[in-house]
This record gives sequence, structure tokens and C-alpha cells, in this order.
Amino acid sequence: MKSPFGDDRVRNFADLTEAEILALAISLEEEHGRIFAEYAHALTDGFPASAKLFAEMAEEENEHRRWLIELYRRRFGEHIPLIRRQDVRGFVRHEPLWMVRPLGLDKVRAQAELIERETRQFYRSALERTTDASVRKLIGDLIAAEDKHVTLARSIEETEITTDVKAEEAAVERRAFVLQYVQPGLTGLIDGSVSTLAPIFAAAFATHNTWQTFLVGMAASVGAGISMGIAEAMADDGLISGRGHPWIRGAITGLMTALGGLGHTLPYLISDFWTATAVAAVIVAIELWAIAWIRARYMDTPFWRASFEVVLGGAVVFATGILIGSA
Repeated sequence: MKSPFGDDRVRNFADLTEAEILALAISLEEEHGRIFAEYAHALTDGFPASAKLFAEMAEEENEHRRWLIELYRRRFGEHIPLIRRQDVRGFVRHEPLWMVRPLGLDKVRAQAELIERETRQFYRSALERTTDASVRKLIGDLIAAEDKHVTLARSIEETEITTDVKAEEAAVERRAFVLQYVQPGLTGLIDGSVSTLAPIFAAAFATHNTWQTFLVGMAASVGAGISMGIAEAMADDGLISGRGHPWIRGAITGLMTALGGLGHTLPYLISDFWTATAVAAVIVAIELWAIAWIRARYMDTPFWRASFEVVLGGAVVFATGILIGSA
């Protein structure tokens, strides 16, 4: 299970000063300019029109960086603190597609749009944190520029993108749903279903007392739900990543964690030990199948692979609990 405590080395966006927000914006614009320049270089031979578009976007990002540096110097002086996306909670980790050859246009387009949407959300959040008129004006201009870049990323479809990639547009909402609901729910279900197997079945085979096993299962399930819920809520405030309100996401994770453990706890309300254990084992199998299906359906994991990983992990934990309880 995750630790309910955050990483003190990573800052919350809400705790950043105005100077730090501007410094982070400078870092982001520089990073995005270099990413788009890499896209342009990699796409030159196969997709020249799209390469030209990314080169223009890279130059615009560099221009935005210059605007931000000039404003920072006027307001705060020459020293710009080093603060990057990995130093602040909530940023999505972008896969380094620019290092892959040949570079797929469909994935580049989707990632470019994701980067611009994330940056636009960052500026909107930053706008709420600043009162200086010059900063607010520049941020407003940058929001408009990011809106333009989202449109440019989409316009690749009109030049060279294949019909196979059009499905990506319809997948944007699906990705948001997965980020905000499916992913935290699946995380909780996996933790609740798998991590509670050992203590519950250890208690069952150690005591052969269904009521005592039920109490242990309740404690393990509810405790894990609280811990996982807090950990998920503290991990990301959702302001930048678009993963939704942290407490809603935490509640989903916590609830699914508790349900994952309660599924094979409730059968121990049956007084007969072996009947209760048999029912609990069947429910465990159903839980593991559900996890494999969700991973295959929403996380793009082949069902056979998801089934093997989940069943193997669950079987190991299940056997560990029985062995410890029978010792």
C-alpha cells in the first residue's frame, strides 16, 4: 500500500510564490520549445508540412519564454530560481516520444495536444494566483497562445494525419475519464483485493474462527481504504494534470480499496469455516478477473497478460496468507 505521506521534496502548486510560478512557466516554455523542435526534426522527411508546423510552434514557445524572462527581470531581478515540472505536484509525465525512430505522427499529435492543454490549465491556475496587472496580462496572452497551439495540433489532421488517427480525437474524453475515475478506482481495487488477502486468510487458517476472521478483514479493508484514500488525495492536487479534484479521486480510491477487501471478508459472516472460506475463494477469483478485465479494457493491457500478472500476484499473496496462518 502507498504511504499516506507526501514527498516533501515536491511542492504543491498552491504553495508557489508569484516569482516561482513565473520561473516554472519559463522552464515549461523552454522544455516545450525543445520538444516541438525535436518533433520538427524527426518529421522532416516523412511529414514535411507537420514538421514545419512544429518548427513554428517551437519558435513561438521560445518567444513566450523570452516574454516571461523579460517580465521576471522587471519584477524580481536577474536571478531566476530553478524550478521544473518534476518539482511540482500534478504535472503529467510525458513519454519521450521524440527519442523514438521512426516517429509516429498520430502519437506526436496526441502528445502535443496534451502538452498544450496541460500548459493552458497551468496558466489558468496561475492567473488565479497573481494580482499584478502586467503578469495577469501576459498570462492572459499566453492562454490565448496555448489555445491557438491546441488548434494547430489538431490541424495536422487536415494536412497529413491518417483516418486511423481520427479515433484519437474521440479518445480525449475517454482518457480524461480514465485519469479521473478508472485509474484511481483500479488502484484501490488492486490494493484492496490483493494486499488484504494475506492478513485475512492468515487469520482464517490460524484461528478457524469465522467471526475473528471477519473482524480482521474489516480492520484490514477499512484501514487500507483510509490509507489509500489519503495517499491518493495528497499525491496530486489536480490543478495541472487534469486528474480531477484530489478528494474526489481520493474518495474513489479509498472506497474501491475498502470494497476490494470487504469482498472476501463478508463471507466470514457465515458460521461454517470451510463454507465461508470456499465462498471467499470464489469471490477472490471474481475480483482478480474483474481487475484483469478493467486493465485490458481501459489501460491498454492485453487481457492474457493482465490475467497472468494479476492471478500470479494474487495467488502468491493468497498462498502466503494460508501458509502463515497454518504455521
